[in-house]
Amino acid sequence: MTPTVGVVIPTRGDRPLRATIDGVLANRPAAVVVVVDGAPLDSVDDDRVKVLPNCLSPGLPGARNTGTAALDTDLVAFCDDDDVWLPGKLDAQVDLLRRTGAEFASCGIEVEYGSRRVTRLAGTAEITAADLTRSRMVMVHASTYVFRRGALWVDESAPAGQNEDWDLALRAAKRQPIAHVDRPLVRVRWGRSHYATRWADRISGLEWMLARHPEIADDARGAARVYGQLAFHHAALGRRKEARRFARLAFHSRHREPRAALALAVAAGLVSAPAVLSALYTRGHGI
Repeated sequence: MTPTVGVVIPTRGDRPLRATIDGVLANRPAAVVVVVDGAPLDSVDDDRVKVLPNCLSPGLPGARNTGTAALDTDLVAFCDDDDVWLPGKLDAQVDLLRRTGAEFASCGIEVEYGSRRVTRLAGTAEITAADLTRSRMVMVHASTYVFRRGALWVDESAPAGQNEDWDLALRAAKRQPIAHVDRPLVRVRWGRSHYATRWADRISGLEWMLARHPEIADDARGAARVYGQLAFHHAALGRRKEARRFARLAFHSRHREPRAALALAVAAGLVSAPAVLSALYTRGHGI
């Protein structure tokens, strides 16, 4: 028997949802729940979609868990309110879960920024905990997640909702490798995020991940990446001393860590942090 899938779309109520909902419904899930965290949402004119308020912790993790708790399907899938599922996404992932016996699946993505679209693939059909320790793996994105209902919940202690998706995927991969469909089946639309330039929150989120998953700091590439990100976020806040300190840690872990070099350029006033992000987003990459 084909397992049923319920979809959770969290929103703050300040974005148009039509494209997101249409992409989800085209994949024929058994249920769709829009969870509103914050401002009231105008009613969704589709009887296939249920709209609920976030009744757990304010923020994205609580909204995801509110939606998950409201479902009675075999599987749960997430789609952020600024992303769009492409045709065949659910069929491909559910089929892979059935064939492999895995409990968690992801897929490739198509990053849209302005008028550009860049495909990001993993180059593998299986994502391990070691992979996600070494690299955040942008294609293992919350809008790609499909997993067994009840197996995992989003951790609501994530500061300002930062890195809750990475933490969820890493915890899943520690239980069992993630089954991955390495085709672009989700369009991730960058430039609309509430999170990208909240520098202090991003620092807190990375510190939270290091505390929860200390193995990140034990992996040279993983440590260099996170220390480089911390250096960059501190530089964006004008904290040059902290930026230099984390840049040194990054270079110590990996001699040519590019994020550390970018952080030092921002700290020196050679370029602005938003300009760096924009240049990276155009290429389908983040900091």
